[in-house]
Amino acid sequence: MGEFDAIRPYSDEEVAPVLSRLLHDRDLLAMLARYRFPVLSRWLPALVGPLIGLKLRQEVRGVNTVDALQLKVYPYLDAVIERSTLTVTYSGLDNLSKTQPHLFLANHRDIVMDPAFVNYALYHAGHPTPRIAIGDNLLQRPFVGDLMRLNKSFIVHRSVAGRREKLGVYQTLSAYIHHSIARGHSIWIAQAEGRAKDGLDETDTAIIKMLCMSRKAEPFNEVIDSLNIVPVSISYEWDPCDLLKAGELEQRARTGSYTKQPGEDDRSIAMGLMGYKGRVHVAFGQPMVSGYTDARSVADEADRQILSQYRLYASNYLAMERMGQPQAKAVEGWRQHFDAEVLREEQARFEQRLAACPEAQRPYWLMQYANPVISRQRFLDLGADQA
Repeated sequence: MGEFDAIRPYSDEEVAPVLSRLLHDRDLLAMLARYRFPVLSRWLPALVGPLIGLKLRQEVRGVNTVDALQLKVYPYLDAVIERSTLTVTYSGLDNLSKTQPHLFLANHRDIVMDPAFVNYALYHAGHPTPRIAIGDNLLQRPFVGDLMRLNKSFIVHRSVAGRREKLGVYQTLSAYIHHSIARGHSIWIAQAEGRAKDGLDETDTAIIKMLCMSRKAEPFNEVIDSLNIVPVSISYEWDPCDLLKAGELEQRARTGSYTKQPGEDDRSIAMGLMGYKGRVHVAFGQPMVSGYTDARSVADEADRQILSQYRLYASNYLAMERMGQPQAKAVEGWRQHFDAEVLREEQARFEQRLAACPEAQRPYWLMQYANPVISRQRFLDLGADQA
């Protein structure tokens, strides 16, 4: 067994046998049947699943490499994005090299769509797509792990217990990331563990320290330079999972804990994929190669780039106003930056979505949209103080 076999994506040689296994997986076919033919799958489940399997086997016939599989997948991703967004825009792609790998350090709002939007931008701009870090908490069913590893995902084992075991996991993860970069493969990883459900995008220094764990004998700045880190800021006008997140935040505040229900991650993935997102912007920052001396300085620069490039929408400012917080500078004159017709439409959408949120959870729903405005203002105030 190779050093990274337990976490790495599947290789080209593994694509055909893994696809064959997946296309006979009853759980996967049943899930696809419920999604594609919800009524028919309830009445004739024994028929619909095998028919979908037959159709998929025809679709992927001759696919035996990861790149070939991604070519098959991208038209479906294009369709999902077209149905679930109003517009998708990008900036900073000219900051990237097409010949050198990058470590994309990104804010994190959606389980699947965050790296999918990054992949979408890179693919259509002629850049290689990155390997994607995913937590093992999302892989509770075997077919999910197979699907993700076929699409260049590698596994972060978050569920291990014990200090020594965790140390070993992060040592291996660090080594794998450096191994990938050294061999020309870019990496996507979130700036902190889990999604920022409260809308606060902050880089965890533990992530930066993990990146350096496997190369402790080398100077810190040289290790960081070798990763060619590029901060990535993704902004959603509307979060399809905002109600789920508000419910979790309210329960945590009220009881001190939250226990996920069976299938909750699957539901979040499906809602994130298909739910309405409105306008989406993905901003690629400047590569971080300026002699950083410690994890805090790296995290601070990543935060600076992510917050300064985060695109604020009417939904963010409307939430700030509704919360009634004394943030005069953050909201002053914001309406003049939006078309009047767009503002009317989004005001109506805002009221409709807020009305669907249980009253006890509304402060947490509003917080998700308001916090990016507050974070941006804090960043601007800090810059003014340092000037």
